[in-house]
Amino acid sequence: MDRRRALTAAGGLATGAFLSLAGRPSPAAASAPGPVPADAAQYTNPVIWQDFADIDVIRVGSTYYASASTMHYSPGAPVLRSYDLVNWELAGHSVPVLDFGAKYDLSGARGYVRGIWASSLAYRSSNRTFYWLGQIDFARTYVYTATAVEGPWSRLTTISTPYYDAGLLVDTDDTLYVAYGNTTISVAQLSPDGRNQVRTQQVFTTPSSVGTLEGSRFYKINGQYYIFLTRPANGQYILKSSGGPFGPYTMRQVLLDLRGPIPGGGVPHQGGLVQTQSGAWYYLAFVDAYPGGRMPALAPVTWTPDGWPVVHLVNGAWGTSYPSPAVPTPPRQVTPMTGVDTFDGTSLKPRWEWNHNPDNTKWSVDNGLTLQTATVTNDLYWARNTLTHRIQGPTSTATAQLDFSAMRDGDRAGLALLRDSSAWIGVQRDGGATRVAMVNGLTMDGNWNTTGTGTEVASAPVSGGRIWLRASADIRPGSARPGTFSYSTDGTNFTRLGPSFSMGNDWRFFMGYRFALFNHATQALGGAVRVLRFELSTP
Repeated sequence: MDRRRALTAAGGLATGAFLSLAGRPSPAAASAPGPVPADAAQYTNPVIWQDFADIDVIRVGSTYYASASTMHYSPGAPVLRSYDLVNWELAGHSVPVLDFGAKYDLSGARGYVRGIWASSLAYRSSNRTFYWLGQIDFARTYVYTATAVEGPWSRLTTISTPYYDAGLLVDTDDTLYVAYGNTTISVAQLSPDGRNQVRTQQVFTTPSSVGTLEGSRFYKINGQYYIFLTRPANGQYILKSSGGPFGPYTMRQVLLDLRGPIPGGGVPHQGGLVQTQSGAWYYLAFVDAYPGGRMPALAPVTWTPDGWPVVHLVNGAWGTSYPSPAVPTPPRQVTPMTGVDTFDGTSLKPRWEWNHNPDNTKWSVDNGLTLQTATVTNDLYWARNTLTHRIQGPTSTATAQLDFSAMRDGDRAGLALLRDSSAWIGVQRDGGATRVAMVNGLTMDGNWNTTGTGTEVASAPVSGGRIWLRASADIRPGSARPGTFSYSTDGTNFTRLGPSFSMGNDWRFFMGYRFALFNHATQALGGAVRVLRFELSTP
């Protein structure tokens, strides 16, 4: 079942039809060669146990970069950085704001399960510039550029052709090509400045025996052109042309129904190929692992004498561990994706993304995060300025220190487990009285319309102006998993509040659960809270 049909239809698809978890190895896969010395450095999959899907990965000099989908979250298209393909940090975002229509502002409409997905990241050495390219809403394609991944990123152009699931190639002669499509695969050539389409041509039609192919990644390797394609969500195929970027192409299966490295998770697929400085090749894919999302996994790749990639397997499966890539000593340690954020400075760190575009007049960072109420609503899914953070798997805990002294009657502020079925713990002020409450039953239907605004299931009175809110999440895939909530008035002793919340594992929302900080009004604007500290920790 392909994503395009899922995104344009109302849903109603069985998870089993999307995730094939059988263990049949691919003919083009090979077992890992020979035993590994006991003292050899190893890495463990997933290399990132956070939700980063539809990966495009490149190397620029001695640094690796990867881009991922973010749907309706803003800023979009995160850029990750690594020096060894194993340890990654968040460096920035290629799309600073989702200025693709009012629905991405939660203004009269909503952009859930739209926005940024299956886009491409490339580097053009001739002008020392990074390029991000992606289509939005099946309508048009946007190109952003920057000379450093941290930004600033700016929009270079808009192209009227929507390059679905695009892969951008900077050829050895500096020409820009884009591979794209769903089942029918095409290649476009861009103008030298990257602003316009010069030519587009269909280059391949997927055989009916294979079904759907999408998720293009475009490469030129040893003079041959390759389009790396996914069969969602259980296979990977590759097209090869010796005759140029417009083909003709022949196809080979890379993997199908391959057991993945996460127990209960799916088949590794839809990622990218990258070569290390020493000439070794790796495949960085993602594994469907709901309720947490889609987690990056890394495997070595070799090439057959006639130029086809082969994934190294361990006992007929994608390995849970492999020898670490042989790369130079990193110049520094990357910034961990867990730990404490005290919101120092005056801007948010790249680990944070808003649910839709924020109202920038209603929040600020200045050695603490201030969230003013930006929306009057009883529906968290309509509330602007909800700030999200990925959950670290397999289990992790988020703790937020909240100053609620400036809340007003009717305000709701707290810490949520956010997805199409959500729950939260937070502070509610009504009639001059303040209480901490656990609320569940926030739900959406398959068209992402709200079907439940939540039910308060437990509460306790609180006084003063400061509270610590805690949410713990088990995001191991395979079944619905529990999330729990607690609070503290001293930062040390925590009290459990409410029952366990069952986090659903339906794939159709695509993005996994996130921790979310929110503050919205139900009566009138004017209130505010201040988040003094946020900590993401693992057992």
